[in-house]
Amino acid sequence: MTEPTIRPYDLRLVPAAAAGWMSTIIGLLFGSVVAGVVAVISLGAAVLLVLSVVRSRGVGAGLIALAVSGACYSGAAAVHSSSVESSPVTAAAAQKAWVSAAVVVREDPRRVRYGGPPTVSVRADLTQIDIGGVPIHHGGRVLVLAPADGWEHMVPGQSVTLRGRLSPPDRADLTLAVIRVQGAPLLVEEPGPIGSAADAVRRDLAAAASEALPSDRAGLLPGLVVGDVSALPDDVESDFKAAGLTHLNAVSGANFSILLGAVLLLTRWIGIGPRPTAAVCAVVLLSFVVIARPSPSVLRAAVMGGVGLLALVTGRRRQAVPALCAAVLGLLAWWPELAVDFGFALSVLATAGLVVLAPVWVDWLRRHGWGRASAEIVAVAAAAHAVTAPVVAAMAGTFSVVGVLANVLVAPVVAPITVIGAIAALIAQVSLLPAALVVKLASAPLWWLIAVAHWAASTPGGALAVPDGLAGAGLVLAVTMVVLGALRVRWLRWVCGVLSAAAILVWIGAAML
Repeated sequence: MTEPTIRPYDLRLVPAAAAGWMSTIIGLLFGSVVAGVVAVISLGAAVLLVLSVVRSRGVGAGLIALAVSGACYSGAAAVHSSSVESSPVTAAAAQKAWVSAAVVVREDPRRVRYGGPPTVSVRADLTQIDIGGVPIHHGGRVLVLAPADGWEHMVPGQSVTLRGRLSPPDRADLTLAVIRVQGAPLLVEEPGPIGSAADAVRRDLAAAASEALPSDRAGLLPGLVVGDVSALPDDVESDFKAAGLTHLNAVSGANFSILLGAVLLLTRWIGIGPRPTAAVCAVVLLSFVVIARPSPSVLRAAVMGGVGLLALVTGRRRQAVPALCAAVLGLLAWWPELAVDFGFALSVLATAGLVVLAPVWVDWLRRHGWGRASAEIVAVAAAAHAVTAPVVAAMAGTFSVVGVLANVLVAPVVAPITVIGAIAALIAQVSLLPAALVVKLASAPLWWLIAVAHWAASTPGGALAVPDGLAGAGLVLAVTMVVLGALRVRWLRWVCGVLSAAAILVWIGAAML
């Protein structure tokens, strides 16, 4: 049977998205002056390109789009950076001043592990600050470092009054300052009705899991479903990091793709038309965003999950790449700080691997005798690992050798766990007892997930230390390109296959000793 011809991808928007991303990074890292210079140069280049006579219409349009994107995003980054640089909060942070402030919590508190007293970090929006006895109504983002006691149960949307000491932020992500608090908040207000409802759903899911499952599985389930890792044991968390499975403990595009995919299957089985189906998917999407917290990272995951689902459901690979590029440009326009966020880079690259590499690899595996299900599982895991490994190396200074295998082994259970957890969270709003019974269905898949993570983490040589930063990213990228190139040669494929099989057998034997 003749294989269908794979049409080339529509890459015309890729340069514009890359230019916008890089321009934003430059503006955030090097400040408003450099960003302004880049904006002026890009704008000048755009004007010259428009005025010049370009015979090739396609090339000319692409270059103009690249220059315009660079000018717009550099200019926006210059404005945002200038606002941070000229803020009185930034000046007070440089002097490490003591202040009183009112903030609104943006994200759930996260544990900070450094060997001292239990501490949490809380990202918040500043509403008012008292510097030197002078109250100032001032907006902007701050990072609060505070004792876990009194702070770890904060809910996004709560207004908090505090007193602490300012210090400059460690990252150039438009954060005005770090506020180090030594005690409990001075005043805490309850979140709004939407925030309270979302918190109730999360609490009820955690309660149902605690009722039905052992502690390790009970702590893992809320993390897989809604990104709540507050009860996740430290040993399970460290195993997931070493095994290259950390992405499962955060709300990602996969969560949205799985839930929306389940809704699509259900509506098709019932026989609902396209428009009602779209409405149901929209309600599910918005509800999940609220429950998982509408932070930039969650909204980014929602957008990326939608793009990935679009590619899988429609099969229109050409449209998936422009949709991904448009999503990148839109998210960076709304939240410029995502440009320097590792999670954003991982999400974009993983989605790109899903819509660009995975379908090609699935076709290749099927031509060589693989079944569709097994080909899709291996191709998706391998593509995601290949494109994200350089970023993980830059971020953590490690490369998971068994990451692909671990992701392949757990892939069949991730979707069932997510769907079961979502159903249990819904039922828990009525009664915890039936919700706990539903949660029990996820016990075996959760056990398998934890077992695979522990095996991969304890395997000798399973994680290799590499330089962090650009050096590690470049090294892993080069090795990945060499391996992918070698796999195009038949005899090298056999060599790689034999070596991989031998390594897996050695690792399994070592892990069993």
